[in-house]
Amino acid sequence: MSVATAAEEIRIGERVVRVSSPDKPYFPERGLTKLDVVRYFLAVGDGILRALRDRPTMLERWPRGVFEGAKIATRQDNRGDAFYQKRLPAGAPDWVRTAHITFPSGRTADEVAPSELAVVIWAANLGTLRFHPWPVSAADVERPDQLRIDLDPMPGVGFDQVVPVAHEVRAFLDELGLVGYPKTTGGRGLHVYLSIEPRWSFGECRRAVLALGLQMQRRRPDLVTTTWWREQRDRPVFVDYNQMARDHTMTSAYSIRPTPAALVSAPLDWSELDDARPEDFDVVSMPARFAGRGDPHAGLDERRFSLEPLLELADREGLAAPPER
Repeated sequence: MSVATAAEEIRIGERVVRVSSPDKPYFPERGLTKLDVVRYFLAVGDGILRALRDRPTMLERWPRGVFEGAKIATRQDNRGDAFYQKRLPAGAPDWVRTAHITFPSGRTADEVAPSELAVVIWAANLGTLRFHPWPVSAADVERPDQLRIDLDPMPGVGFDQVVPVAHEVRAFLDELGLVGYPKTTGGRGLHVYLSIEPRWSFGECRRAVLALGLQMQRRRPDLVTTTWWREQRDRPVFVDYNQMARDHTMTSAYSIRPTPAALVSAPLDWSELDDARPEDFDVVSMPARFAGRGDPHAGLDERRFSLEPLLELADREGLAAPPER
């Protein structure tokens, strides 16, 4: 009969976070435990807190770790080894701040809004591997301050086909005087983030990304589609403009993908994109990279851009704003 490993207490600033069952296998194929995951988040602390700070954030919890056959619960099937936590978990410390949000259904919730690294580590102890922050701040949950462009490859499409689309996105943003920041998803896709002034609704932001997607479709008709229905897509990379809809979130930078390899969502410099591969970035390799070069997204929030150039394009395209909820 095995004896449970004693909990560990980790001091983070003014807080002490208890890590229970630190030796519990979380990625058994890599030999990684819960404590290894906690230490990873500590190592990239400045980066993941920058990605999450004061944003309402859904937690993707894998309390039993990632093992063969593990699956996540969904609305259609609530039986699963993992689950999404949209509301503040019961028993949360009083220093875990929240943001009050409204879902498309009209229901509301108080969602975790990390304000310090201790909150990330507390969530990691609950089995959180991926963090899904909204593109808004707790101070104004109705107006996004980030535009997020999701380059989503079709099944069987490699990362190498997504990279040229990302370069085309960058070139187009440059033409408009806008600056985007790329990151891997932990899978075959890429995200490009753009800081914007919090002046527009979710619907207007979605309309802006759709306008950009249509431009990409014209510039790279061999690669890009904006067709919503998957079975009708005849090109390898979908610009998923619906990721800017209310309550649609994307995996944060430095989150861990719940697959045996323990890959992570890695912020990149544009100059790295051609040589980068998703498998280059995992729980084991990322801490050394972060220590050596810091966070490539450190400048993301230094300048906020107007959405007007993209909205003017949307007007010329005759794109109507979708309903808010």
